[in-house]
Amino acid sequence: MKYRHVIFIVALILIIDQTLKFWIKTHMFMQQEFIIFPNWFRIHFIENEGMAYGLKFGGDFGKILLTLFRLVAVVIGFVYMKKLVKEKYNTGLLVCGSLILAGAAGNLIDSMFYGLIFNDSVGYEVAKFLPAGGGYGSFLHGRVVDMLYFPIYEGYLPKWIPFKGGDYFVFFRPVFNIADAAISVGVITILLFQKRFFGHHLQHKTAGQAVSQDHAVE
Repeated sequence: MKYRHVIFIVALILIIDQTLKFWIKTHMFMQQEFIIFPNWFRIHFIENEGMAYGLKFGGDFGKILLTLFRLVAVVIGFVYMKKLVKEKYNTGLLVCGSLILAGAAGNLIDSMFYGLIFNDSVGYEVAKFLPAGGGYGSFLHGRVVDMLYFPIYEGYLPKWIPFKGGDYFVFFRPVFNIADAAISVGVITILLFQKRFFGHHLQHKTAGQAVSQDHAVE
């Protein structure tokens, strides 16, 4: 796998992620919802000021820190991915790393620029791109656009379940975006196949060292 393949995967995810976010932001008002498949898949427009899946982090100051951390992480991520490609790591690992990098970059774009290029989504008004009066926030203070909602189960839990029995329960409750999904898929896949991903590289590296030692003996 070449470094250009990493760039292609990152660019592809970014295009899909940002295209969907732009459409949502300029065609839907806050909390508007379209049902795609009844009972389990909806497009539901919300925004969050923090981490993935709507988590928050420390107000305005925390928002700046989080955005700057994402920026540094993305820059380091590109450098590190180039190193992994050069060292010929497993293709699966490189694909997963590309997904994680693309997801981080996707949400970083929202956080850095969306406050500048969109006005606020208030009431039933749809936001405008590059509004005459300026955006809803300053640089680094953009909100992340989320829209994918999968309430696979909604209902009251059986009363025999400890602690939560009889409570109304929704699974899966978080609303997320393509960038969040890319990060989750990349991380989960690495965790599931870490032995294959890293073991293959260690075996290749050990074999290379053995060959070098044989040549040195000769």
